[in-house]
Amino acid sequence: MRAYTLKASNGPTVSWRAIECWGAGFCLFLQTGALFPLMLADADGALGDHARSILRLLCLPVYGFTFLMLVRNFPLFLTALKRNWFVPLMVAMPFVSVFWSVGPSTTFRRAIGLLFTVLLAYVLAIRFTPRQLLLLAFATFGTCIVLSLLVFVASPSLARMPMDGSVRGIFIHKNSLGWYAAMMILVSTAVLIDGDRGLRRTALLFLIAGGACLVASGSMTAIIATASAYCLIGFYSLLRRIGGISRIVFVLFFVQMFVGLLLLLHEFLVPFLEALGKDATLTGRVPLWELVDGQIADHLLLGFGYQAFWTEANPEAWIIWSRIQWMAPHAHNGFRDTLLNFGISGMILFALMLLQALRQGAVLQCRDPHYGWLWLNVFTVVILVMNLTETIFLIQNDAIFVLFMSGIIMFSLYEPVVSTAPGQQLRASAGSTTAELQI
Repeated sequence: MRAYTLKASNGPTVSWRAIECWGAGFCLFLQTGALFPLMLADADGALGDHARSILRLLCLPVYGFTFLMLVRNFPLFLTALKRNWFVPLMVAMPFVSVFWSVGPSTTFRRAIGLLFTVLLAYVLAIRFTPRQLLLLAFATFGTCIVLSLLVFVASPSLARMPMDGSVRGIFIHKNSLGWYAAMMILVSTAVLIDGDRGLRRTALLFLIAGGACLVASGSMTAIIATASAYCLIGFYSLLRRIGGISRIVFVLFFVQMFVGLLLLLHEFLVPFLEALGKDATLTGRVPLWELVDGQIADHLLLGFGYQAFWTEANPEAWIIWSRIQWMAPHAHNGFRDTLLNFGISGMILFALMLLQALRQGAVLQCRDPHYGWLWLNVFTVVILVMNLTETIFLIQNDAIFVLFMSGIIMFSLYEPVVSTAPGQQLRASAGSTTAELQI
């Protein structure tokens, strides 16, 4: 692929590849929700209407960069669309749901945000390889974690939650710090496993910094996600080393263990927490889920419309808020929120997209493990785990969801070219569809 450069008169040259790399990193940082919301928040940590309008303006550079990159790489974009029809159909669902939404204007506005969020995921998937995407996430998450520690040292009061004093770093909430700390631990571990000696010292430092932020945030979702990540690293590492019937038995055993663990948690988690003197409601999630399940049953087929349920104009939301005595911004469960958005029809489509991605990711990991698929497979499943107690699915302008969708798109883009000689075939295809990043 030809290297395009921009040259100022009597000045240095700037390659388009450099613009892509720096632009993608800048866009991801903006979509982490770091720093800028904290600067615009009120004294109690809330965001007013004026602050939200300013934050929406910060999305415009991201949308502009996304549009520019897609125009320059339109044939590759079409190829990515053709190789996975579930993604464009899933993006179309929010726009279709406008016709039955309880808040049509809200649904339409947020659907546009989701569209550009997924388009940015397409840009990352077609312009970066898995290892390059790892380094991009490594740099972005590392910046967030380092800045969080620096703010905590420089201004401890600013880096703590106004109400309970929990550490939030440069984020508006401690849970966000916990999520990105967990992601930092995952990508740092992946860089260490990858064997790039030039980054091992930095990866080790980022790993320690991520662990410190994880503990300081106190986010149980992030802690569970981190533990799951290391279990999944072991699973996918073993998966590629065995074959034939042994691989099938191994996968079935792992799935049965996972289902059994979920059943045990369902039956014994509350008594276990009560015995330890912990909050058996999971910070109010259990009563919230019971009420949400009733609303899902009442609108089982199509739901309430994309992100229309948790709005002040929806009477059903006020019923739940009045009973739990706090204004939950979402169901704190990505699967339940997907059902609230689109009902069982949208959930089936979403589940099919996920199942295909998990299969394709596992195939790529087994047939070409040295191409960098390990971290992306682990990351994808970790996001599924996180959505058991938080909502990350189908969230517009969110860096974690962008990377999640990038992985799904990348799996479908590369998996069809894997053959009996996977390493050579895959690298040949990658050379024709995306440029290598020289670092």
